[in-house]
Amino acid sequence: MSIENVREYLKKYYKEKDIMEFDVSSATVELAAEAVGVEPAKITKTLALKTKDDGCMVICVSGDGKIDNKKFKK
Repeated sequence: MSIENVREYLKKYYKEKDIMEFDVSSATVELAAEAVGVEPAKITKTLALKTKDDGCMVICVSGDGKIDNKKFKK
């Protein structure tokens, strides 16, 4: 999805101005925290996964948090 599509989608909720764009990379928790000027714990990692039954799941974890893959798969 392009940034223009995201802006257009968020317009219906009056949130298009809440998008933050940076001149530097925000691809990792550390880079995102640096770009915004906060500690990594204040960044949220978001994982979107497809489930076995063709459903989907979104997981949000604190930037300094870890997911135990074995426990999660169970």
